[in-house]
Amino acid sequence: MNFQCILFSLDAGIARITLNRPDRLNSFNVDMHLELREALARTREGGARVLLLTGAGRGFCAGQDLSERNVAPDAEPVDLGHTIETWYRPLILGLRALEMPVICAVNGVAAGAGASIALASDFVLAARSASFIQAFGKLGLVPDAGGTWALPRLVGNARAMGLAMLGEKLSAEQAESWGLIWKCVDDDKLAAEAEKLAVHFSTAPTRGLARTKQAIYASGGNTLEQQLDLERDYQRELGFGADYREGVAAFMEKRPARFTGK
Repeated sequence: MNFQCILFSLDAGIARITLNRPDRLNSFNVDMHLELREALARTREGGARVLLLTGAGRGFCAGQDLSERNVAPDAEPVDLGHTIETWYRPLILGLRALEMPVICAVNGVAAGAGASIALASDFVLAARSASFIQAFGKLGLVPDAGGTWALPRLVGNARAMGLAMLGEKLSAEQAESWGLIWKCVDDDKLAAEAEKLAVHFSTAPTRGLARTKQAIYASGGNTLEQQLDLERDYQRELGFGADYREGVAAFMEKRPARFTGK
């Protein structure tokens, strides 16, 4: 596939995806969804150990390109449920299912589904000038792309209600303070901070990190007993792996570990 709406590369274990419709604030259209689907498949199958996602230009992602979902007064209504089922549901589940850390570098506004996609990542870094906006309430819609699932889990029901129903802009600094994102950094340091994190994870014990994120995400629906069982099963699996053997050897020999991700 010849990418037009995104930029994609995979090198030294780092997959990089840049949303690349800067003239439309990287808003989603069908072509972008198709290209992202292909890029995530290449990430899964191409030996990547970490994914770094960001946007081109002055914004991260403004959500759905409404010019593709415009409803004129005399036109037939658009089936937005079909859009969610066909495009956004597979995208969010695909991001969340990646067995590697997913880093999102929010370089500007993240609005609507753009905010939801950022929050589907494992680590969200945001430029100090960036902001998060749940604009759905101003369109008579409900937050989608997993927004109503992620928001209350990250910031609690009260703040989730305010963000979703008022549609007010949330600064990157406030997002960090509330626990919505991992870190807010100065604009001129965002790319370097995200790259530093990606390089770190590209040589980390990938399989162990994958099981760690899976366990954390599963914890919200598990009892303590179920979570203890899950930890037992993951620890058993990882204990037979090469990375555990290497990690212990490196610790005992007082040298840096050389993990293979297995």
